[in-house]
Amino acid sequence: MTVGLDEVKQRLRAFAAGQAAGVSPLYEHLTTNAAEDDEVAGLLTAAPDDTAGAPLLLAAAHRLVQADPIHPLSRYYPSLGGFDGVDGGTWPLFREFLLERADKVRAIVAERHTETNEVSRAAGLFPAVALAAKQAGGKVALLEVGCSAGLLLGLDKFGYRYQCDGGEQILAGPAKAAVGLHCALGLGSGAVLPKVPKKVAVAAKVGLDTSPIDVSDEDELAWMEACVWADQLDRIRLLRAAAAAQRKDTPELVEGDAVDDLAAAAARTGDLPLVVLTSRVLNHVAEQRRGEFVEGLAKLAADRPVWWVSDEPYEVALSYVLPGRSELNFFDGAGLCTLGLVSWRDGVPEAKALAHTSRYGNRMTWLAA
Repeated sequence: MTVGLDEVKQRLRAFAAGQAAGVSPLYEHLTTNAAEDDEVAGLLTAAPDDTAGAPLLLAAAHRLVQADPIHPLSRYYPSLGGFDGVDGGTWPLFREFLLERADKVRAIVAERHTETNEVSRAAGLFPAVALAAKQAGGKVALLEVGCSAGLLLGLDKFGYRYQCDGGEQILAGPAKAAVGLHCALGLGSGAVLPKVPKKVAVAAKVGLDTSPIDVSDEDELAWMEACVWADQLDRIRLLRAAAAAQRKDTPELVEGDAVDDLAAAAARTGDLPLVVLTSRVLNHVAEQRRGEFVEGLAKLAADRPVWWVSDEPYEVALSYVLPGRSELNFFDGAGLCTLGLVSWRDGVPEAKALAHTSRYGNRMTWLAA
């Protein structure tokens, strides 16, 4: 099912005002103008209803500029070496570029969806995974559900620098890691700094996704880069570094459903204590299926030690095992996800809300126990 023009234009306006404003002058400018242009906005009507939004249009444009890097439009794209700021020529050039390639744009938005395998989110996940591994008392297996390209499965190989509000720094991960992540670490009321182990011993890695991505495929990697905002060079750099590192430590990526194929994917990790990861995934899963997913985790925990590390909006994840914590709500609060850690004892979940995490993993606020 596709979406109508008026709805597309409203989504473009919402993105410009709610996500791009104050963050990306280029994308704010482009989507603000696209929202008032029937021809450009109309390109998105070729996309399925659930993907037809500003990120997909911008990614399609980014991919086409990648393919034609000498086009004058590239001078506005820092990802392609451009250094011109937004000016009076930006929108006319962008509009002309897209409409000249309208058929290609429609083909991309009809077939593709945006990929947000955000490497920096590993900085939020790592303390929770480390805590689970400490409780396991040795090596663990990782299973990432909704893994996309599975880059977060490399979290045991990344280096971390947590900059605390009081000036203290917490360092973790290999000293000479190919991927280095920086994260500001604040404290909520009554909270104390977490003890973050230097290393996590991971002996098996499996990713589960309806459409897993092979980053050794240059076209697939280029699409992932195109989905990153063109003026956020650090995110692109981290994506490339993590993809290169993954080629040396390749996890097994399995195609399948988060609920129906959960047990089979878990079985591929052997009989090690299992840490299941979800990061900004469950809001894309139907409400009834979310409950079934949590039930599936409990079933796994009947046969082996299982921990669930979730970096999700509270309402779609942790609320199923830690109800009644409305202060954690994503939509009622500051739009922050909640880092949760859940284990099961005799079928009963033991759940903790550990921290609030930011969209791109560059800040987290540790919560009181």
